[in-house]
Amino acid sequence: MPRYASFCAFLYMVIIMSTGHAQDEEGFSGRAGLGYIAANGNSENRSLNANFSSWWNYDPWSHSLSGLVIKSSASNTTTAEAYGLAWQSNYAINGTDYLYGIIALDKDHFSTYTQQTREAIGYGRRFINLANHLLDSEIGVGIRQATLRNDQDQDEAILRLSGDYRWIVSETSEFAQTLVLEGGSKNIYLEMVSTLSANVRENLALVISYTIRNNTDVLPGTEKTDIFTAISLEYIF
Repeated sequence: MPRYASFCAFLYMVIIMSTGHAQDEEGFSGRAGLGYIAANGNSENRSLNANFSSWWNYDPWSHSLSGLVIKSSASNTTTAEAYGLAWQSNYAINGTDYLYGIIALDKDHFSTYTQQTREAIGYGRRFINLANHLLDSEIGVGIRQATLRNDQDQDEAILRLSGDYRWIVSETSEFAQTLVLEGGSKNIYLEMVSTLSANVRENLALVISYTIRNNTDVLPGTEKTDIFTAISLEYIF
């Protein structure tokens, strides 16, 4: 997937946290964003992006569902087309420890890996639980089924590590840093997302993000690292 410039896409973040920890509260909550950007002149650029995240929390269970669509074109030529869907369920052992299971599907027509499906189970722990600082970390094992652009299949077992840090800067703003590492014998996938969100109204947030994605094993002529910089306006419910 090619690199995006600022304001060229409304990118879904693996985890976007809203002020007030809505996803940690009992019951149902979520957020959704939709963006369209067009530029005309020496060249024509179009970008259509949609994303959502939702949470169901009923102690001791919590569930999350997230998805995204990214489509971009320049001078009537498609330059990016990606889709993603992920479900995670957590079972609380106590106030800090939990077990989790996750299944995720990603499609990217401009990546070495045109499709990847991952299923993993593991253990998570909240290491920091302060008023303004939260830190969760997870470790797990699973399997990954991938289809490369050359139609080759690549299936392997993976070790999954992840971390999620949140800093509540103020009553209306928050910084989040997430990290996901999925390692197998054929490929190691890394994703880091830095997010700054600010509520402009009670249910409306301005979100700026910086994302790095890296695959260690790619086809010739394909970049190992993709970098995304994005700004979005999202509705919180």
